[in-house]
Amino acid sequence: MNRLKNIKEIENDLLKLNDWIYKDNKIKKELKFDSYMQSIDFINVLSKKAEQLNHHPDLVVCYCQITIVFTSHDLGGVTEDCLNMAKYIDSIAPGRKHS
Repeated sequence: MNRLKNIKEIENDLLKLNDWIYKDNKIKKELKFDSYMQSIDFINVLSKKAEQLNHHPDLVVCYCQITIVFTSHDLGGVTEDCLNMAKYIDSIAPGRKHS
């Protein structure tokens, strides 16, 4: 069952991830790409997984940079699903320039 994670759990889980930040009951990451179309291709892959798991990020697209934010709007904070999606994103973004 999806449940809110406490701050200690979130901080421990973020140690295993690449460049995710916890703030304001959300986890956030920025990815940079070599081209706009690479960032859009990445979003298309991400969106399929998000739809499959019914856990959708907030996305901001700025030319060759994407900001990805996860929180559970229903539960009001970071959940196991948020962290699982973060792990998935790290797995499909190897070699990307992380900021």
